[in-house]
Amino acid sequence: MSDAPRVYVIHENAEWFPPFAAAFAAEGVPAEEWLLTEGSIDLSSPPPEGVFWSRLSASAHTRDHAASKDYGRAVVRWLESWGRTVVGGSRVLELEVSKVAQHTALRAAGIEVPRTVAVFGEGDLVRRAAEFPAPFISKHNQGGKGLGVRRWDDHAEFEAWVASDEFEPSPDGITLLQEFLPARAPFVTRVEFAGGEFVYAVRVDTSAGSFELCPADACAVPGADGLEPEPLFRLRTDVDSQHPLVEQYRAFLAGAGVEIAGIEFIETLDGRLVTYDVNTNTNYNPDVEATAPASGPRRIARHLGALLARDTRTPVFASA
Repeated sequence: MSDAPRVYVIHENAEWFPPFAAAFAAEGVPAEEWLLTEGSIDLSSPPPEGVFWSRLSASAHTRDHAASKDYGRAVVRWLESWGRTVVGGSRVLELEVSKVAQHTALRAAGIEVPRTVAVFGEGDLVRRAAEFPAPFISKHNQGGKGLGVRRWDDHAEFEAWVASDEFEPSPDGITLLQEFLPARAPFVTRVEFAGGEFVYAVRVDTSAGSFELCPADACAVPGADGLEPEPLFRLRTDVDSQHPLVEQYRAFLAGAGVEIAGIEFIETLDGRLVTYDVNTNTNYNPDVEATAPASGPRRIARHLGALLARDTRTPVFASA
């Protein structure tokens, strides 16, 4: 690590870093990756000077980096114990890796969430699933990118799956059962925040029925016959900073100490606006970025650069 103060980006997936590296460079903010796939920390020695941005992800286990979550917990606690500014610190990390934590925090803030039951282990899954009319949803408490989310149209099919070798438990052993929300139209909305403020809203097409909705360029796959697929992610201009739900989100994030996030909601057939996911290691879709009035990564770089200047008196000058 460099001796000069800088922004350190703590994460475990190098494929997701290039858009942020470009944003830091464009804003003239010195930044350095800190990959938590291996390494060590001297708990009795102070960390380097700088601002630390934790981008640790609930989906780390899908990249064979399951231990990065616990390593990240240790690193973040160490940084905080020495008084360093950590964006996405220990409190936020626990929100990222637990949908139970997200659900309970959203509900406590007065934001509508789907009816959800958390089942610990497998013994109670079938009994509790019977409480939900079909169709219903099962998902991992600790997941990401929509992985582990399944729709069930038949209780007998769900029971057979739970008893089979195909059953895949959540990394933390907690499975969520959730009401299925019929959408008014086949899309969900993702609202992006940086520095606690609204950046833009994204319309995410769900007409294909998939729950795997990773926006990052690294997640893109070609369409049929190798052709470019229709964009799943588009700017949604009718949801802006004055939208009542966006105002609720802003207050929620401030109360939870979350500075950078993407929050997803669905508009149901019966007119409900139901929030179901908080992503504190948000990624940005290149198609949306190309048409958006502001850049998510650059807004983040600007915010972290301002924190760096405040904490270390490091001169930060935008180069573009």
